[in-house]
Amino acid sequence: MEKTYIPKLSEIKETWYLVNADNQNLGRLASQISSMLLGKNQPNFTPGFDTGAHVVVINCEKVQVTGKKMDEKFYHRHSQYPGGLTSISLRQQLGSHPDRVIRSAVWGMLPHTKYGRQVIKKLKIYAGPEHPHQAQAPQLMEVKE
Repeated sequence: MEKTYIPKLSEIKETWYLVNADNQNLGRLASQISSMLLGKNQPNFTPGFDTGAHVVVINCEKVQVTGKKMDEKFYHRHSQYPGGLTSISLRQQLGSHPDRVIRSAVWGMLPHTKYGRQVIKKLKIYAGPEHPHQAQAPQLMEVKE
C-alpha cells in the first residue's frame, strides 16, 4: 500500500511569481494563476496542502475579454437588506476597481474552503506596472496563449 506524499515544512520554500496581465485573456489568465497558487506547477504538489506559492499580478486594468462581455457581464453584491442588490458591469469594474475583476475570476477557480481562503491571500494584484514586492525577487511567468 502506497502512502500519500506530504511535504515537510522544511521542504517548502516560498516561491514568488510575477504575471503581466497586459493584453491577456481574463479566463486563461485566471486559470493559470489559480494553478500556480495551488502549486500544481511544482514537483512537491499535494492536493489540499499549501506549497508556498505567491503570485503578483501587474497591469490588471489592461486585461482583455472576448465577445460582448465588457457590457454584458455583471458583478452582483447584496447588502442583505430588501432591495439591496447592486450590479456593476465589467467595463465599470475595470474602470473603478480592476483588481477585483481578476480576484473574482481566480476565486471562482479555487476551492471554496478554508484552504481556498488561505491560498487567495497569497494573490497580490496591482493596476499599474509597479509593485512593492521587488525584495522577494519574483520570477516572471509567461501566460500560455
